[in-house]
Amino acid sequence: MTSAGEKQHYALALIQQPTQHIPDNMRVGLLYNIGCQLERSWHKFKFFANSILSRFHFAISVFHAYGHQWPCQVVYHPPKRQGFGLSDGEGCEQLWSTLKPLIGPLRASGVSLAACCAQICPLSVQARSL
Repeated sequence: MTSAGEKQHYALALIQQPTQHIPDNMRVGLLYNIGCQLERSWHKFKFFANSILSRFHFAISVFHAYGHQWPCQVVYHPPKRQGFGLSDGEGCEQLWSTLKPLIGPLRASGVSLAACCAQICPLSVQARSL
């Protein structure tokens, strides 16, 4: 659980709070780099009640799926899992990658709004065209 690499306890901490607020009939799709290991840990260590676990569907983001063994890819690949559709699980990483040029300018005080808009406004135009 706390070995080098992906730390499952961070994911569990992030999942714990929303589970208290989602309705009992809602199903949740969870895309995570090591979703296969996270699901096994949930079963093995009983982090959450079975009633909560049964509402979660695990998958591995497409980019990371190819680094997993073949049986894991077959079971946890998002297009092969019910409810994930064509999601690739890389949306957040793509957003952070797009916003990366803003890190330097925003660290300095007195950054103009124009610098921020130059990066963010094209994103909103792209999102509207989808």
